[in-house]
Amino acid sequence: MSPHLPVTPSEIAEQAVAAAEAGAAILHLHARTPDSGLPTADPDVFMDFLPRIKQATDAVLNITTGGGANMTLEDRLAAPLRARPEMCSLNMGSMNFGIFPLARRYDQWQHDWEQGFLEATRDFVFKNTFADIEAVLEQLGEGAGTRFEFECYDTGHLQTLAFYLNKGTIKPPVFVQFVLGVLGGIDAHPEQLMHLKQTADRLLGTDYRFSVLAAGRHQMPLATMGAILGGNVRVGLEDSLTIGRGQLAESNADQVAKIRRIVEELGFEVASPDEARSTLVLKGGDQVGF
Repeated sequence: MSPHLPVTPSEIAEQAVAAAEAGAAILHLHARTPDSGLPTADPDVFMDFLPRIKQATDAVLNITTGGGANMTLEDRLAAPLRARPEMCSLNMGSMNFGIFPLARRYDQWQHDWEQGFLEATRDFVFKNTFADIEAVLEQLGEGAGTRFEFECYDTGHLQTLAFYLNKGTIKPPVFVQFVLGVLGGIDAHPEQLMHLKQTADRLLGTDYRFSVLAAGRHQMPLATMGAILGGNVRVGLEDSLTIGRGQLAESNADQVAKIRRIVEELGFEVASPDEARSTLVLKGGDQVGF
C-alpha cells in the first residue's frame, strides 16, 4: 500500500539506521520475504539485517514475537531465540485482529497475496493464550535475559499483565505499549487512552513505564497526548503509512523526525539508547546473540 515500505533486509537495515539517526532509541523490527514482501518469521531473514543495524547504531533492537497471521508460536519465537535480543514485543492476550476493512480502499495490488491476506482476517484470531505468554516469558525472559514491550490492545490485557506482575513472573520496571485503533481492540480515542492509563495506574501502580501506539491517522495525535501524559511514543510504517493528511511518509525516519519535533516543542527531550536501557533495565547490546 506504500512504495516506501522497507521489504528487503537491506531496505530494513537502511530505514532502521535512519530512524535511529532521527532520534529513535528503540527499533521494533519485523521481517518480510524479500521477493514478495510477505511477512516471515524466518530467522535467517532476521539475521540478514540485525547484525547490520547493530554495527551501524547503538539503538535498542526490539524483535517482534507477534509475527503475522498463520504463524505458530514456534515460528514466532524462532528468530528471537536465535538473536537473544535486549527487548522483544509480547502481546498480552488473544483477540480478533481485523485489518480486512483496508481491502476496500484499494483496487490495485503490488502482490497477488495482499488482498487475500487482508480479507482472511475476518476469520482470524490472534492467539496469545496464557500458556503462550508463559512460554515467551520463560524461554526469552528467563532463558535469554530479554525484557519486553508488553503490547496491550485493551484493558483486559492490562489485567493479564498485572496478574503476572503480582505473581512475580514479570519483574519491574514494566514497559507497557498501549495499542489503539486496531479493529477488535480498543478504539483510537483520547478517552480510551485515558481509560488505559487510569487502569494501568490502578493495576500496576508505580511499577511501569508506558508508550502510546495508535493506528493510521490517529498515530501522531495520540502519541502527542501520550507524551503530555508522561509517556513515551512509538511511530512507524507498521502502524501508519502517512506523514500528514493524504501524504505518504517516505520512510520510518520521517515519522520519527516529526514526532521528535512535536515533543521537543512541548519541552520534552528525546532519550538516548543508553538512557532507554537504564530506564528499562536492559541487559545491553553487548549481550545479544548477533
